[in-house]
Amino acid sequence: MSDGYCGDVTPKETWEMLKDETDSVLIDVRTEAEWNFVGAADLTSIGKSPLHISWQTYPGMALNPDFTGQVEAACPDKDAALIFICRSGVRSISTAKALTDLGYTRCYNVLEGFEGDKDDSAHRATDGGWKVADLPWKQ
Repeated sequence: MSDGYCGDVTPKETWEMLKDETDSVLIDVRTEAEWNFVGAADLTSIGKSPLHISWQTYPGMALNPDFTGQVEAACPDKDAALIFICRSGVRSISTAKALTDLGYTRCYNVLEGFEGDKDDSAHRATDGGWKVADLPWKQ
């Protein structure tokens, strides 16, 4: 383990884990506004759906006090692969660490997140992330 969780995976590695491991779960920790206006991963082609559980709440970005309880209720198997994704891979590190601290053994962070880092023009979704990796998503 590194930094209190299993480590970072690329969007394409995430897709392969979700396809190959029946108990793997993608947990999108962004806000409802981000899911609605930016889009979200579409896992229907592999017979799955991502869980949408916000780490922080919009618009004030306060921590969701029910986050860990919501994950525990949705994912009671502490040995399942939980793969956390946010916009750029920052919030999802915190969530992977938090669930590892609760005894989950296989928590991962998606590097680059859903939209990746900002490019030289301060735009997202041009330099890394789920969308740029051309993985399925919908809005």
